[in-house]
Amino acid sequence: MSTIASTGTAVSPPRASTREWIAVLAGMIGAFMAILNIQITNASLLDIEGGIGTGVDNGAWISTSYLIGEIIVIPLTAYFSNVFSFRRYILVNSILFPLFSIACAFTHDLGSMIVMRGLQGFAGGVLIPMAFTMVLTKLPKPQQPIGLAVFALSVTFAPAIGPTIGGYLTENYGWQTIFFINAIPSAIMAVALAATLDKAPMQLRLLREGDWAGIVTMAIGLAAFQTVLEEGNKEDWFSSPFILKLSLVAFVFLSAFIWIELAVEKPLVKLRLLKQRNFGIGVVVNVLVGVALFGTVYILPQYLGQVQRYNAEQIGNVLAWTGLPQLLLIPLVPMMMKRFDARYIGCLGISIFAISCFMNITLSGDSAGDQFWIPNIVRAIGQALVLTPITAITTAGIAAADAAAASGLTNMLRNLGGAVGTATLGTVLTKREQFHSNIIGQSITPAREEVRQRLDQITGYFMSHGVSDHAVAAQQAVIALGRIVKRQALIMGFSDTFAVIGVLLALAAVTLLFAQKPKAGTGAGAH
Repeated sequence: MSTIASTGTAVSPPRASTREWIAVLAGMIGAFMAILNIQITNASLLDIEGGIGTGVDNGAWISTSYLIGEIIVIPLTAYFSNVFSFRRYILVNSILFPLFSIACAFTHDLGSMIVMRGLQGFAGGVLIPMAFTMVLTKLPKPQQPIGLAVFALSVTFAPAIGPTIGGYLTENYGWQTIFFINAIPSAIMAVALAATLDKAPMQLRLLREGDWAGIVTMAIGLAAFQTVLEEGNKEDWFSSPFILKLSLVAFVFLSAFIWIELAVEKPLVKLRLLKQRNFGIGVVVNVLVGVALFGTVYILPQYLGQVQRYNAEQIGNVLAWTGLPQLLLIPLVPMMMKRFDARYIGCLGISIFAISCFMNITLSGDSAGDQFWIPNIVRAIGQALVLTPITAITTAGIAAADAAAASGLTNMLRNLGGAVGTATLGTVLTKREQFHSNIIGQSITPAREEVRQRLDQITGYFMSHGVSDHAVAAQQAVIALGRIVKRQALIMGFSDTFAVIGVLLALAAVTLLFAQKPKAGTGAGAH
């Protein structure tokens, strides 16, 4: 493990060995694949739903079950990597992850798909905080910004490129292939980690000391909470007894979890870390950025699919422009952090990200792929500047002993922010569509001359295209006008949803300025 010279003499800054860099980069492959798999199904949901014979309402569970598995396992990772040894735990999960992924391709119904995706998330979720922990423990402080930039690339580039890869594979080779792509990268990762990580003995005695009450309450509470978020909009929230009971379960178990974590001597999740100013502010910003990161990758494919009738590959091609510029920009961020205050870089990035969302608040029926090109490039520029500085600010005062705990808490809450955000934005979209539909509907009445003229035009169109009965043509004209109103209301609902994301990002940008300035070149506390 890297150590930092403690002498005051002018020594050359410590550098990580090639072996340590190989371990860190192999871990990043795992983090990238794990995050990629949250979003890889987004552009292909309609095809997968058809393949396993389920409806559109339930299809979101294909993404959600994976996310639940990840959110539950991320905070457990620090504890289990101590029990089973860091090397053994990451190797086992780097093998289980592609196996569960391949199993998803062979499922034939929604139930088995949910189980396999959940298990895939449970294995993949381990890889995210462990990659982050390796940056904080394997790399000396001067080199940590480079490691954090690579991690940022995994976290922001993977969601952007996921639908592109998934859409291309689905359209050309069938939806099953999106679950096979994890095999080769996972094999490379497992071989590299096996060769570079030091062996350590298992400490099974720690199982007796485990915070099992915290583990159980967290797992039940988070699973219930996520189910409420996923099903709430469909069930009309608290008017449904099922949602009401499940919300009560989530509230009771999550409250018990927080109380246990603050009371016990060796908590599963070190919530006390949130009392540190920079860590607390960094986590809040991380959650808001998580809402935007996951929210935009959820909302844009929905718009392109529902309004513009794009197929999976076309949706992926539009989203590619939020990913590709990041490949060029993120490597430059560590150099910027040496010259400028990380808070201002992060604030600038979040502000640019917010501007890209506000560029989408005037959508019309003509807003298709080409119209999203500039907003998506602006978004990519913003996202590239966001995560590395935020992570440096968040981890600046964290001791090496707390690195794994801080990593688990940060990554869990960002993913949880994404899950809450996706569900909330889905509800915002539905409610705003209903609102606009009612407003437009009130003004479209047969009493208005323009409406009568439009209905006559549409009736004439149907009669000139094979409908001989005037009454039938008039009825079809009313239906067609209703569809136009619904489509317009849906477009306005999407515009409002982008505005909500923009406002949340503006809040995040302001919040970040309240953090203390991290010391130059910091990533985590002393080693």
